Amino acid sequence: MPWEEVSVMDQRKEFVRLFEHGGSSHAELCRRFKISRKTGHKWRERAESGEASWAEDRSRRPHISPGRTEAAVEGEVLAVRDAHPAWGARKIAAWLERKEGTAPAPSTIHGILIRHGRIVDLGRTAACKRFEHVAPNLIWQMDFKGRFALRDRRWCHALTVVDDHSRYALCLAACSNEQGETVRRHLTRVFGLYGLPDAFLVDNGTPWGNGPERGWTRFGVWLLKLGVEVIHARPYHPQTRGKNERFHRTLKAEVLAMRTFRSLVEVQSAFDRWRELYNHERPHEALDLAVPASRYRVSPRAMPRKLLEPEYQSSDIVRKVGTTKSYISFKGTLWPVPQAFLGERVALRPFGDKGGYGIFFGAHEIARLDLEAARRRRARDVDK
Repeated sequence: MPWEEVSVMDQRKEFVRLFEHGGSSHAELCRRFKISRKTGHKWRERAESGEASWAEDRSRRPHISPGRTEAAVEGEVLAVRDAHPAWGARKIAAWLERKEGTAPAPSTIHGILIRHGRIVDLGRTAACKRFEHVAPNLIWQMDFKGRFALRDRRWCHALTVVDDHSRYALCLAACSNEQGETVRRHLTRVFGLYGLPDAFLVDNGTPWGNGPERGWTRFGVWLLKLGVEVIHARPYHPQTRGKNERFHRTLKAEVLAMRTFRSLVEVQSAFDRWRELYNHERPHEALDLAVPASRYRVSPRAMPRKLLEPEYQSSDIVRKVGTTKSYISFKGTLWPVPQAFLGERVALRPFGDKGGYGIFFGAHEIARLDLEAARRRRARDVDK
């Protein structure tokens, strides 16, 4: 409080006056004012300096700070942060180390960012446990980021494909829709550049569907004929595709936040620039601050010139699905199959001993038929 500060100043002045007037020793005055002899000497030395403000409290900040970062280095740190506002201390340190050959410690950079108001210190949070596949191209995670509006009153749907092992962004496309043919067009280009993955990890929405549970899609059949497995994440568990979800958060923070675009062309231009930065320059925390490109290698499985066709054994009953209606003919009856398999060859394989058959596309069961159940339905219809 102000009156307490004034009383302290007055106490110091009174101590010096009494000493100058004489009559009491230095030790006796210190005892009466309840201060140490060292403090008493300090007050007297300040009074003798002739400074008008000698009795005021002085800053405890040291006159020199040999450990303080040089202004030029601080400027470099702040320049990187301002260019990439979503980067933290560890990313900035790794980037400076790679570009300049030297960099302050991440803790020093963190202090610089706090001191200059770039971040607010919220303390440390516990690291999460990460899982990744052991090599590139075993699993690619694919999804559409939530759509966002453009100035030309259209919508942009960002298609993203990320390699699970390296976090390398293989595709970042500004699409006008989320249709299977659109995805197929972009993936054809990606497969031509990087080769084929062993499998895709996707959610349960369009255009990849969810296998027999929610219906096959033509896009999913196309991937099967390329020899690429489609793995569906558990419903309502986005953490299963955590790397893709994290990529979306980073994309929003570093490209889309507080920004509008005129057209899909402008969005794609921004995506292309940022994908180059993300893959080749931006340090990635999950990779010990390496860049994704340092861990990615193209797939040895090249895009084939001709799609694979399913092979069946001589014991299989092979039928071809109609080209306009998704049915096969068996035992004098038309049996429905998923529309995604129009024009494809499928096989019937018996199970049990009561007229049950599974309908297979390659090794994948896509439907079932039951001769006994069909016979009972026809008998009931006749009785009516």
